[in-house]
Amino acid sequence: MLNSLPKNEKQVFQGSLRHFVRGFRRQRKRTASKLKNDRINKISSKTFRTFKASTDIAKHRTLKEVQYMLGHKSIVSTDYYVQLVNFGSDDYTCQSAKTIAEAQKLIEAGFEYVCEMEGVKLFRKRK
Repeated sequence: MLNSLPKNEKQVFQGSLRHFVRGFRRQRKRTASKLKNDRINKISSKTFRTFKASTDIAKHRTLKEVQYMLGHKSIVSTDYYVQLVNFGSDDYTCQSAKTIAEAQKLIEAGFEYVCEMEGVKLFRKRK
């Protein structure tokens, strides 16, 4: 979506950072009031980065992949955002595929390739 914007300006977003922070806080306060949940006021932009990094680590991505996704030069910066969180049980749904078409359908359904045994490919997906 950002690439579809006109490229005749140096900046994509016009305005000061203070302007965006004020808008975010105003919307956060409005949402907390509407939902009658004061914990929403504790959410910050860092909260979103921490949640995204933690969920990616939980999906078995490596710390290097998360570092690249967050755009960090140092792995130490990435480690600051990643928290080891238990997002549920370690129960998996397992499926097998004998043909390429079956394997393709499983991958499209969100299954992860595990290994191949006796000519059968094994896949898993967290419940």
